[in-house]
Amino acid sequence: MNSQSTKVLRLILGDQLNAEHSWFDEVRNDVVYVIAELMQEQRYVRHHIQKTAGFFLAMQAFAEELSQHGHRVHYATLDDTAGFDSLPDFLADVMAREGIAQFEYQRPDEFRLRQQLADWVADGSVVARDVSTEHFFLSDEALSEYFRPGKAHRLEHFYRKMRERFDVLMTDGQPIGGQWNFDAENRKRLPKGLEIPTPLMFDNAAEPVLDRLKRHGIETLGSLDGALGWPVNRMQARTLLADFCLRMLPFFGPYQDAMTDRGWSLFHARVSFALNTKMLSPQEVCDAAIAAYNERPNEIGLPAVEGFVRQILGWREFIRGIYWANMPNYATRNELDAQGELPRFYWDGQTKMACMRQAIGQSLEFAYAHHIQRLMVTGNFALLLGVHPDQVDAWYLGMYIDAVEWVEMPNTRGMSQHADGGLVGSKPYISSGRYIERMSDHCRDCAYNVSERVGDAACPFNVLYWDFLDRNSVRFAKNPRMRMMIKNYERIGLEDRAAITAAAESIRARRHEL
Repeated sequence: MNSQSTKVLRLILGDQLNAEHSWFDEVRNDVVYVIAELMQEQRYVRHHIQKTAGFFLAMQAFAEELSQHGHRVHYATLDDTAGFDSLPDFLADVMAREGIAQFEYQRPDEFRLRQQLADWVADGSVVARDVSTEHFFLSDEALSEYFRPGKAHRLEHFYRKMRERFDVLMTDGQPIGGQWNFDAENRKRLPKGLEIPTPLMFDNAAEPVLDRLKRHGIETLGSLDGALGWPVNRMQARTLLADFCLRMLPFFGPYQDAMTDRGWSLFHARVSFALNTKMLSPQEVCDAAIAAYNERPNEIGLPAVEGFVRQILGWREFIRGIYWANMPNYATRNELDAQGELPRFYWDGQTKMACMRQAIGQSLEFAYAHHIQRLMVTGNFALLLGVHPDQVDAWYLGMYIDAVEWVEMPNTRGMSQHADGGLVGSKPYISSGRYIERMSDHCRDCAYNVSERVGDAACPFNVLYWDFLDRNSVRFAKNPRMRMMIKNYERIGLEDRAAITAAAESIRARRHEL
């Protein structure tokens, strides 16, 4: 780094790999970009090894791309940063050694990082300027138009406003097809004869990263044997998106909620890692899916493309709005007063429950599970069991390659665990084993019987489902979306209720051996 000609240090975080950012419109010799592998990011939660490798490889690739375009880039590996306890300590050292007085950064999308940098800048030791990441549909400033702290918000209302504001799948001010939401058509179980395509994977050499992690004693989850299959640069990310639009999108809609042991990715796009690192923009992802539909409307169908767009334009932006409207208090919400411990099999997949074994097993192997596996299997079980949301948060944040706090926390603490008291969802998303049986092929080979309510052979989801309704019947008695569930519970005789309570207590006592 040539300190004599460097006047500005610009920070790029691991989830800010946006090649289309206006920073890069001009090559400036007085600006140096710093991208760093940080010890603090490896220690605040235990990550899946594929997640850490994916971020580091994507950061390296982005640094190389910027350099190829003439930008000055300083890439710091763990070997360079291991002696610094925090990001500000590292930045202060770089600026002091190089005589740089001005610091610029894109506003972090995680509260802890945004606060950390704001606190450092506030002490007056550095001249700083923060800018937008230029990634989301809604700017930071626009979020306040839609979200209020402590107020419950609903996706459907927000999603319609977004469709109108950005003119997505609209014609003459009305939704294409005459309705906003085709969710009812997108809940099918996989037919036995339907061929599941082999997922597109890449061949990204990860050995140097793995060596650094081992050298610095970084503890990780899961496994990574050989090359990393996830995209680590914009070209790979765009290739994965194109492959989804070509092969998967026609089947994504009807089978997006389906689960099976015949495959781990089914018809899902798997572009969330590329999106959350900003290698892809939400605008181009939506545009690609809509363009594919416009070219092959009969093959793809409106329900499929609408369901996909709803995840990006709707849910992803919605979750971000919930996060920023309610942080930092959101991180401590525990409205159901859950105090339990996460079972050990969440960390190794060793359980007799077939659905949990599949969801956790593929998570450990690929750092991935689709939204229904996360919500209605692993999340549902933790909620029914009464696990403290801090433990559930840490597991989801560490396990999945696409997990960054702004998107993980509201999905976990809000949608999955209902710990926010209903800010995200109007009811807790709970089910017995019957839902899993309806949407998967797991139950047929399970050690437990999905048809039994209590007893040693009964599906644990069944026992804990009825126990949850017992424990929370007063809390949700006036909730219109819970009324039928509670009425069904009230039809159960007192003797059977006592048996359910006893069985649930037994399950909690044996939680590690289920």
